[in-house]
Amino acid sequence: MMAFETNKLAWITGGGSGIGKALATALADLGWHVIISGRTAPKLQALSDNYPLIDYLTLDVTDKDANIGVFDSILTQWGCPSLVVLNAGAYTPMPADHLDLDLIYKLNSVNYLGVMNGLASVLPAMKAQRKGQILLMSSVAGYRGLPDAAPYGATKAALINFAEALHMPLKKEGVLLRVVNPGFVTTELTAQNDFKMPAQISAEQAAEKIIDGLDNDSFEITFPKRFTYILKLLRCLPYSWYFYLITKLTGK
Repeated sequence: MMAFETNKLAWITGGGSGIGKALATALADLGWHVIISGRTAPKLQALSDNYPLIDYLTLDVTDKDANIGVFDSILTQWGCPSLVVLNAGAYTPMPADHLDLDLIYKLNSVNYLGVMNGLASVLPAMKAQRKGQILLMSSVAGYRGLPDAAPYGATKAALINFAEALHMPLKKEGVLLRVVNPGFVTTELTAQNDFKMPAQISAEQAAEKIIDGLDNDSFEITFPKRFTYILKLLRCLPYSWYFYLITKLTGK
């Protein structure tokens, strides 16, 4: 049983690749009708063509009005989803010796403001019906600062903080707002990393973990726990200990 009332209708942004794609197909295999969104229509259409239960609407999440328009189309054609996964994201490493302001603006626009655009578009309908679950795709990089991940981690930390502030007020209104904090998942984004990624899992495994996590109403879905719980522990350390350990572990 799901921890929330479901009509088995889901909307996933960033649904054309990576975790979004894997989650869309996994839900469709379970009988869900899934609407996927993204900027690249051919990717979305290819997935839709192979899965009768997957439809798509193109979307640039950084466009506030486009988010509203896409969600209005979903409401008109299929009704209000019981599950929304605001998954679209971008990642590029940034070395400490090169402050790339354009990159900082880009990641903030997609990873944080893009999610806010999606959230603002779905909340009125979900609050009106007093039901629904919203997952914000964050990352364990948002727990504490990590070398080469400053602009990315900052956007994910912002998502966690924002969701923490709204989780209980929205829950009282019947809407379950949660964060998903994965460790290293094999995607086009993590392929940019030039280091060994501990406890790395596939996008399909990540999708399974997310679906398993729908069975409760906890604030966070995190995986693989053998890795993410170590980072949770590091989150509790004094700064002097944390910086020492991270320097030893990463060599940076």
